[in-house]
Amino acid sequence: MKESDLIIMDLRQFLMCLSLCTAFALSKPTEKKDRVHHEPQLSDKVHNDAQSFDYDHDAFLGAEEAKTFDQLTPEESKERLGKIVSKIDGDKDGFVTVDELKDWIKFAQKRWIYEDVERQWKGHDLNEDGLVSWEEYKNATYGYVLDDPDPDDGFNYKQMMVRDERRFKMADKDGDLIATKEEFTAFLHPEEYDYMKDIVVQETMEDIDKNADGFIDLEEYIGDMYSHDGNADEPEWVKTEREQFVEFRDKNRDGKMDKEETKDWILPSDYDHAEAEARHLVYESDQNKDGKLTKEEIVDKYDLFVGSQATDFGEALVRHDEF
Repeated sequence: MKESDLIIMDLRQFLMCLSLCTAFALSKPTEKKDRVHHEPQLSDKVHNDAQSFDYDHDAFLGAEEAKTFDQLTPEESKERLGKIVSKIDGDKDGFVTVDELKDWIKFAQKRWIYEDVERQWKGHDLNEDGLVSWEEYKNATYGYVLDDPDPDDGFNYKQMMVRDERRFKMADKDGDLIATKEEFTAFLHPEEYDYMKDIVVQETMEDIDKNADGFIDLEEYIGDMYSHDGNADEPEWVKTEREQFVEFRDKNRDGKMDKEETKDWILPSDYDHAEAEARHLVYESDQNKDGKLTKEEIVDKYDLFVGSQATDFGEALVRHDEF
């Protein structure tokens, strides 16, 4: 068997497995499918600085990084904190602002996204020029399967490719069909970027809007998250979702959700935990009350940011540099 045939087979098996897993999940009569994108909590610990700074450590480093605290002395901790502060100071003016600290906290909390981008980047930057063009992505993802006009597995790869191309063009801000790493991240994780939210809404509506009238009615809304599977009795959460649709989702009471109503549903305006934590850290550390922090002010409050236990700051810095 040719290598290309093996690649086609592997890709089809992966997509078939993904499809079957999705179908299986939706076939469970009490399974609820959640399309709403919420900002994650910064920590599962109680935020009570009178007892401990564990919440702040999780917020500043990410919970997984914070778990690695166990070796450093206070002196070593301060030294490494100073290094990471230099990375947070994006404009290199010697100060850390609330916005810069908020951006760092969001980076720490969503490090898994950047790790996913790194993995996919290596497989799509075929010429290793530090960019991923649409042609590179298309060839790496669809190159072999598109040679077969009638695949046995029933997937419409051309339709999938058209959808990917539309999203790629949206992520590609300068319109040259070549993505930087930031644009590629927006392509892979559009829900994380404000300028990509329209495409998230559009793709969601296309998935749910079975009669293709440009709206999501009540039965389409319920049908996306629940399958009767021959059972006439709906569980309580489905009845609650019907009430939610009528009372809250369908704001203009016309019996269906339009684009804006769908956006309000799947991309709610959550409380910005990262900004609140950034403001808290600045308030607690800002000795001269000028609204921004010097490296010295942060290091002086090292126990608030990282404590006197160890963390692998080196790994955090490397990941931040790679991104």
